[in-house]
Amino acid sequence: MNNIQEIQNLQKKFFFSGRTNHYRFRLQQLCKLEKEIRNQETVIISALQKDLGKSSAESFISEISCVLSEIRYIQKHLKSWCKAKKVHTPIAAGLAKSYYIAEPYGLSLIVSPWNYPFLLSMIPLIGSIAAGNCCVLKPSEYAPATSSVIQQICNHIFLEEHIAVIQGDAKIATELLEHKWDYIFFTGSPEIGKKVMQQAAIHLTPITLELGGKSPCIIDETAHVSVAAKRIIWGKFMNVGQTCVAPDFILVQESIKDKFIEYLIHYIQKFYGDNPKQSPDYSHIVNIKHFQRLEKLMEQGRILYGGDKDKNNLYIAPTLLDQVCWNDPIMQEEIFGPLLPILTYKNWDEIIPQLQQQEKPLALYLFTTNKVHQQEIIQNIRFGGGCINDTLLHVTNPLLPFGGVGNSGMGSCYGKFSFDTFSHKKAILQQSSWFDVFLRYPPYKNKIKFLRKILR
Repeated sequence: MNNIQEIQNLQKKFFFSGRTNHYRFRLQQLCKLEKEIRNQETVIISALQKDLGKSSAESFISEISCVLSEIRYIQKHLKSWCKAKKVHTPIAAGLAKSYYIAEPYGLSLIVSPWNYPFLLSMIPLIGSIAAGNCCVLKPSEYAPATSSVIQQICNHIFLEEHIAVIQGDAKIATELLEHKWDYIFFTGSPEIGKKVMQQAAIHLTPITLELGGKSPCIIDETAHVSVAAKRIIWGKFMNVGQTCVAPDFILVQESIKDKFIEYLIHYIQKFYGDNPKQSPDYSHIVNIKHFQRLEKLMEQGRILYGGDKDKNNLYIAPTLLDQVCWNDPIMQEEIFGPLLPILTYKNWDEIIPQLQQQEKPLALYLFTTNKVHQQEIIQNIRFGGGCINDTLLHVTNPLLPFGGVGNSGMGSCYGKFSFDTFSHKKAILQQSSWFDVFLRYPPYKNKIKFLRKILR
């Protein structure tokens, strides 16, 4: 069934039947999903290899294992999250009891991207299921093999009136957004995110936007340069830079630039060999459109290392770029590929004013042993999340929210943050019927002084 309105009608009926309200039903669906992912692991890996050239190791580490960990974490804590939470009641309310419950919104729409097509479809889907919603998932048409596997998995274990997968291009996504939903979760570019938000505003639909941006990677002269280079190369060139939280550019102190670049080149060669094209651990660009966009960006600055490309195989080598300026085109958009511009600064005081002029990024990475520098960055620069002396790993902790701010998005997910995202907190005050606070009722003459005393 592909008729969107028919699917919505079925899901509304199913949702209002009350089945998704039960903790055991939600847990059962998560268990079924976990089992099916384990059963289909080799199929998922094969699909990711077809779409993005990912190795089996990278597919498992960066997508499958993260999804399984998310399911297990939520399974462990879901029962407590579903319980009503009691809160203090002010004395002015008399003998009332106060609490709130996390209730599902209803029908959720998830629009997922192509760069981590399995991970970024499953994470919000898991949150939606855990919170008790019905859901329509629209995976990316740019990752057709993985999207097909996702549809097969969901069709096999879920009722369509609970979870439905609709495939298609941008026209289908536009059509989906024209319908009314109770919640929308979108992962993609800021440009498309703005259009999604416009459509959501028509129905006043709450929304989460996981976008991107130019995530800076700052290295000062106190950093352990070798360790910094190793972790940056790993974080940047995983999935050939097609990661929303990948280091987008380097800002290194001028005094250590040459030594730092030597280590960057060393670790590129160590991880991927002299010819990364032959490395089983190096992926490819998703399609010709993105390849050509990256080709144009490579024309800026000076290539320090790399630069090799093969259009037929959608291959671009890990590439370091020097002599790049802040106003160059490559510094005006998220790179989303294996190009790493290197900018420098002389004095630490230059950093914060320069970064404050940029859009708020999804991530920020700082390599330093200077605690003052750490605090100055954390307190003065707005960004979604990040690491001190590492890259990417903040998104692996389910106790930390993952999300952007400003141009890099709104809302958050992972762990309880996913559950909260797809839940409305309904407040309840349950009052006693046999006792009343007389001061609340008019006439108020001579009562105000008593109210003042109570409210002190």
